[in-house]
Amino acid sequence: MRRSDLVQTETKGATPRTTQIVFGERQHLLRVLDSLETTQVPQVRLNQERRVIEELIHERTKELNHINSSWDEKVGLVLNADSKAEMLDKLVREAPESDYYLLRLISEHPKVPSKTLARLAKHPYAAIRENVAAIPTLTPPLWHGSLAIAASRFGTSWPSIPTPPPFCAANCKSACAS
Repeated sequence: MRRSDLVQTETKGATPRTTQIVFGERQHLLRVLDSLETTQVPQVRLNQERRVIEELIHERTKELNHINSSWDEKVGLVLNADSKAEMLDKLVREAPESDYYLLRLISEHPKVPSKTLARLAKHPYAAIRENVAAIPTLTPPLWHGSLAIAASRFGTSWPSIPTPPPFCAANCKSACAS
């Protein structure tokens, strides 16, 4: 769990009710229902408590769908590893800012396009920004600089990155003698 997930506000009721909170409540209620159904309680009590818990679960589902219609279906699409980058981008563009859970899932998806990550990097929820910032870049100067700094601090030598051969003036995109 990230630190940003644990940060608490000073005043009661100041926390916005986002999908992450509502989904967490619904998941907890589902676990309570599972627990209730596996324990030995009188049938009358079991039926009464089951009905109350199912009503609470249904209310959380309605709340999720009020924030973002067809919420469960959209989360299912994002959880699918075969989701297309265009679809992920569309979901981000259409999602309300308060749909923290869906946007955080998208920020963790391996096929999310860079333009979508750029949009998510500006989101107010710190965990989404942390996910975007944690994505490793493949540009050699960034990590090469980090290695050079580490080498200077610890007195070790790191192999240098080979520089590509220069391109010719004719812009033939290959190394040549001309």
